[in-house]
Amino acid sequence: MSRIVIIGGGAVGLATAYALRRDGHSITLLDRDQPGKACSLHNAGLLVPSHFVPMAHPGVISQGMKWMLDPESPFYIKPRLDRELISWVWKFRKSSTEAHVHRSMALLRDLCQASLRLTSEMAGLDGLRFGLEKRGLLMLFRTPAGRRGCEDEASMAQTLGVEARVLDRTGLEMLEPAGSFLASGGVYYPGDAHLSPSDLMNALRTSIEQSGVTVSGGTTVSGFVLERNRIAAVATSRGEIPGDEFILAGGAWSPSILRGLGIALPMQPGKGYSVTGPAPARMPSIPMIFTEARVVLTPLADSIRFAGTMELAGLDLSINQRRVDAILKAVPMYLDGIPTPDRAAAKLWSGLRPCTPDGLPYVGRFTACDNLIAATGHAMLGITLAAVTGTLVADLVASRAPGVDLRHLSPDRFN
Repeated sequence: MSRIVIIGGGAVGLATAYALRRDGHSITLLDRDQPGKACSLHNAGLLVPSHFVPMAHPGVISQGMKWMLDPESPFYIKPRLDRELISWVWKFRKSSTEAHVHRSMALLRDLCQASLRLTSEMAGLDGLRFGLEKRGLLMLFRTPAGRRGCEDEASMAQTLGVEARVLDRTGLEMLEPAGSFLASGGVYYPGDAHLSPSDLMNALRTSIEQSGVTVSGGTTVSGFVLERNRIAAVATSRGEIPGDEFILAGGAWSPSILRGLGIALPMQPGKGYSVTGPAPARMPSIPMIFTEARVVLTPLADSIRFAGTMELAGLDLSINQRRVDAILKAVPMYLDGIPTPDRAAAKLWSGLRPCTPDGLPYVGRFTACDNLIAATGHAMLGITLAAVTGTLVADLVASRAPGVDLRHLSPDRFN
């Protein structure tokens, strides 16, 4: 049995504690705020094997440059002279190739499918309750360009063995009677699922605490105590905490946590927003993504959530109302009869997604510290990949062969 310290209590950190505890380890989980209250709390809650194309892909740079001219666009970079941002953008540009996409698609498919299976086991075998619904996902399009993009991805999905059905408006209405569609068509991915992120966080935290994990909220990491190329303890606002293995699951704050070790981890915080309101009279049962607007609609048990945008503005959680308005303006362009939440009744939220330059997470041991394992950089796939990341970390700690090839997820791959 090892003493393990997990730094970060989002979906990935909690799922990692859950997986490691099943192996019988002694675990302390630290979080700068309260576990489960950061980027994981009010996001779209999707589990999406359909999302096998990495964020870094051909065409994304040119599209992003066009969007930057529009203050209500799905993507925005706050202009600033920041060496780390410039370096990240350069690496992102170099990663946005066809070769990278083809190398990554099967890996992301396998990770997402394995994670959905593991999340289902949490709900089934272990009885955790977090509103898991296996109803698939609709990608809606309005324009010819949107149609081409969706159909191209559907074709790639079928090549990878991921079921995808291209539907016209009539097909959409037959599949989802609660939707009065203004979109011209869409692609249905029946293998996708969704859940309530806040319920997942609460269920995981309750489970790990009941199993003996020490959870320490409001604990900031200030440095590390080193012995040769190993970490002996982590220095925190509550004193030094020793361990045998250390797991970095700090999300967007991961690079700053590592600075005391002299380790560079290319990452940018990608701010996203969500707006949650009361469930409408006609509630869709299937989550939807409005393709051109990059907005997600997620039906929850007693509410409806709209989420979207990608804003590279540093570690800034302030809410830009204009970008929130852009999310809500997209809804009536795709659906009729689904009212957007009134500002007085809506719950506004922002979270920082940890974005790597190639769109793949960091999962693996650091060469510089051989008892430090990365479990971060999941961008928009934190909920999707939380369960499989926890299992992979548990395999690394136990020196078991992981179920996937981790070379392309190495935290040292940009060094």
